[in-house]
Amino acid sequence: MRPALILACAFALSAGPAAADGVSSSGAGALALAALVGAHSPALDSQQRQALADMLDGKLAFPSNAPIAVAADSVACRQGDIDISHHDCALKFGAATRTLNGRAAHELYATLVENGVPSDGAAGSSYESVSHLACAINPAEVKQKGGGGATCAWSPGP
Repeated sequence: MRPALILACAFALSAGPAAADGVSSSGAGALALAALVGAHSPALDSQQRQALADMLDGKLAFPSNAPIAVAADSVACRQGDIDISHHDCALKFGAATRTLNGRAAHELYATLVENGVPSDGAAGSSYESVSHLACAINPAEVKQKGGGGATCAWSPGP
C-alpha cells in the first residue's frame, strides 16, 4: 500500500464521529469542499491553501505532493428564503471562528449541497451544516486526473 494512501486511510479512521456515521463524499465535490473550507483554516499554511486553490482551479503544477488534511469542528451555512440576497456561513476551527457572507457563503452552501449534506430550514431560511468535518487530499492522485485523491467525512448538523 502506498504511504499516501495509508495516511489518508488513517486520517479517515481517526476522524471520530464523522467516520463512524459513515457520511462521506469523494471526487470533485470533496475537493471543492476541502479547498473552500481549507482557505480559512488556521491549521494550514499558505502553501497548502494555495495548492488547494490551484487544484480547484485545475492548475496542477504546484511543487508538493504531500497529503493535505482539512478539518473543521463545524461548518454552518444559511441562505434566506424570503430575503433571497442573504447568505452567511460560520466555520469553527477550535477556538477560531471565520464568517463568510455573500458570494463566498453561497459558494460554500452550494458545495455542501453538492456533497450530499442534508438541508434543514425554519423561519425564512435554509440551512446546511456539518460537524467534525475531515477531508483528506492526495495531490499526487489528483494530478493523475483519474477521479481520485479527495475524500471528506462528517457528521450531519451542528
